[in-house]
Amino acid sequence: MDGRDTSVQALKLKKTVVMVGMMGAGKTAVGRALAAALRVPFRDSDAEIERAANMSIAEIFARDGEPFFRQKESQVIARLLDGAPAVLSTGGGAYMRPQNRAMITERGVAVWLDAELPVLWNRVKHKNTRPLLRTADPKATLREIYAQRVPVYALSDLSVKSEQGIAVDTMAARVIAALKTRPDVLTED
Repeated sequence: MDGRDTSVQALKLKKTVVMVGMMGAGKTAVGRALAAALRVPFRDSDAEIERAANMSIAEIFARDGEPFFRQKESQVIARLLDGAPAVLSTGGGAYMRPQNRAMITERGVAVWLDAELPVLWNRVKHKNTRPLLRTADPKATLREIYAQRVPVYALSDLSVKSEQGIAVDTMAARVIAALKTRPDVLTED
């Protein structure tokens, strides 16, 4: 034994890890756990937008519309990517914009938390904070959004399966394992 720390604490994050995926995939919960494990800041683009606008995402959608929100979202993501390496959770639609995907891949690394539709529905069905699901048939709406977005999420730099019943810390460990395959992103000190 040479006394070196070979645990997670010995890892050095070189680029911001951007969590992408559907609502309910665990981007915020896993992102927080990942940031804590890597000892880097956690950022949430939706929270940053809400703080800047002094209103909720749902209120922004209702007052200004989705195109306005998406423009502000891109600006916030760009600003957050300019900072020191961190873990950044994004809203489910952020990765759908080509300019966001390019910016994230150029300046960070996109990690898709890939969850199946039944898992997502189970996680979001009792929440009223999802403006896109405020429809007559939210389950059908989620299914449509899922069908549109999964092929785009599949373009992410890395993918990690998000399953029902897996602890948040276990998911964070799975993300770290995926990041270790990218020495341009995560290295052992």
